[in-house]
Amino acid sequence: MNVWQGMKMAISSILANKLRTLLTMLGIIIGVTAVIALVSIGQGTTKAVTDQVQELGTDMLTVNIFGRGSDTSLSYEDAMKLAQTDGVASVAPASTQNSTVKHASTDEQVSIVGTNAAYADIRDYELLQGRFLSDVDLDYRLKVAVLGSVIAEELFGEANPVGDWITINGSRFKVVGLLQEKGSSMGGSNDELVLVPLSTAERVFRSVGVSTIYVQVEESDKIEQTVSTLEAQLTKLFRGNANAFTIFNQQELLETFSSISNTMAMALGGIAGISLLVGGIGIMNIMLVSVTERTREIGIRKAIGAKKRDILYQFLIEAVVLSGMGGLLGLGIGVGISQAASALLHIDVVYSVSVMVFAFGFSVIIGIVFGLFPANKAASLKPIDALRYE
Repeated sequence: MNVWQGMKMAISSILANKLRTLLTMLGIIIGVTAVIALVSIGQGTTKAVTDQVQELGTDMLTVNIFGRGSDTSLSYEDAMKLAQTDGVASVAPASTQNSTVKHASTDEQVSIVGTNAAYADIRDYELLQGRFLSDVDLDYRLKVAVLGSVIAEELFGEANPVGDWITINGSRFKVVGLLQEKGSSMGGSNDELVLVPLSTAERVFRSVGVSTIYVQVEESDKIEQTVSTLEAQLTKLFRGNANAFTIFNQQELLETFSSISNTMAMALGGIAGISLLVGGIGIMNIMLVSVTERTREIGIRKAIGAKKRDILYQFLIEAVVLSGMGGLLGLGIGVGISQAASALLHIDVVYSVSVMVFAFGFSVIIGIVFGLFPANKAASLKPIDALRYE
């Protein structure tokens, strides 16, 4: 018996019991659907977070200052000394305060970031209108501000805010720049902020020093070496107290998240694999029932010349067709569920051809493995016993 003939006989047998066939394939369908949906959504989420981290810049370090004793910050001058460290391209100290910003009759609670001219390049901000902060603004403590896109829209609507005035903590600031929309990251919105010169922020809010320093390294492949050098210099500034600060490495975050994502993908794949195994058991069960129901048919085929391998192929092909059809249906339903989740939850999905091929291939292998025993049982029946079976 050739394969094509076996396929026709298998399909004919499957179509003869449609409901039983569908229930038999259900385990395979659920398993493949789970693999496709979970992996595609998981990979989409991983890609989204990875893109956000990369947008922050893998060549950027964030130094958080906890302080020593009663001092919980670092002076601007000491922070700028880090720019002289080997491997460091530029430094942007920052001091963040929450305050009410007013324009005309509108006021909003927003983060006020006091920083310097290097902040835009290090944090990858681009201007839409006007200019950014300059060294002159810091030197003369000028009351100028650069607005994020969201706060600009809330205060000014569609009007261009550059050249207009806002009030921060009772002091009037001239708007000199408007940032392009950047969107959100893991730290929240990047557009709901107002940037002012650090020296001005210290005077307006009566605060001294910075608690956050953004550092841009010269070469991404030497970031570990730069971190070690910075740690040594900061430890010296804090007189040997290495617990007074932490250095946050974007690359480490990316590697850690990738590792967690891979582990989760393996765990989800394992759970979905259990569903496939359950489906395989269902196929074995229904094939054993089919062998029992068709015992006389097997006896007649053997009596007219069918060989053992013909019977074996017939039932094995039937099991593979069952699992293969279940796999194909699972692929389609899995893609559909992923698309629905993407539309409803507003998340990205990433389809992997290799995962789809693996899921379908595994479903076919399940059919072979769990169909082999019933097929062998059918092939081993003696013609006389099969013909006498009632």
